[in-house]
Amino acid sequence: MKRLADERVVIPDCLAGRRLDAALAKLLPDYSRSLIKAWIENGQVAEESGGSLKPRSMVQAGQEYRIRGELAAAVAVAPEFVEFDVVHADAHLIVVNKPAGLLVHPGAGHPRGTLQNGLLHRFPELQAVPRFGLVHRLDAGTTGLLIVARSPAAHQRLTKDMQARRIRREYRAVTRGCPVAGGTIDQPLGRHPRDRLRMAVRPGGRRAVTHYRLLERFPGNAFAAVRLGTGRTHQIRAHLAHIGFPLVGDSLYWRGSREFPRPALHACKLRLEHPATAAECAFEVPLPGDLLKLLGQLAGRERDWDGYSWNE
Repeated sequence: MKRLADERVVIPDCLAGRRLDAALAKLLPDYSRSLIKAWIENGQVAEESGGSLKPRSMVQAGQEYRIRGELAAAVAVAPEFVEFDVVHADAHLIVVNKPAGLLVHPGAGHPRGTLQNGLLHRFPELQAVPRFGLVHRLDAGTTGLLIVARSPAAHQRLTKDMQARRIRREYRAVTRGCPVAGGTIDQPLGRHPRDRLRMAVRPGGRRAVTHYRLLERFPGNAFAAVRLGTGRTHQIRAHLAHIGFPLVGDSLYWRGSREFPRPALHACKLRLEHPATAAECAFEVPLPGDLLKLLGQLAGRERDWDGYSWNE
């Protein structure tokens, strides 16, 4: 089935006088500028006046454009049954609880069995949504809440809200070592110069902000709450390792870590404005069984590990 991007945009005052391809790339961050340029050259972008368009055409405030651009067949993903829980689903928004070990996207060596495959099995209409509805991602080992848009309009709204930091995401983490207190890590992240699988704090990287709060101390470990100020690749893992408190089980950022089979990180809370109604939505999922067991072992007793709030 041919997949099309179907969008309408109106040029705001701040983009008046810009090239058409540059302006559309700003307004449609889900698509690359090179792809938008190809759509313009192929006549898949139309302006209400019906004039001929080129990538270098200058835009004016208030102009409206309709884009019906063909998406590359290479991004096609096969629907298949995959186990995961759906926390919420309506006509515009899906929220899932991702289990440990489930990849979000197909990739080299993993063409099937991902969350994307499973989403297309349950919600075939996501074929027509940019990035199959995915607004952000979680690492394979991370569990918890993930946002999926069910329509192109919802995807555009949620993507903008994510970029504007209007979506609040809160995590629970178990660290090796124990911080004295909470704090904020405001350090730029980029690819590690010698290990391309890792991210590292380095000059010239993208700004990354992580807030953390200590919830419980154990001998040699801590239970912490984490909030994202930005959403960079491996942000929590790289930032906590940088300050000397890597995640338990994170063998990528703590060499020799074998006491837990994955990074001890769980996306537990999510707060956002609904993309269609603007109503405030809040979602929460409890800690998974493996993290509960780990915390019980560290504390030497069972207790309610989900009963914390950020302000405690």
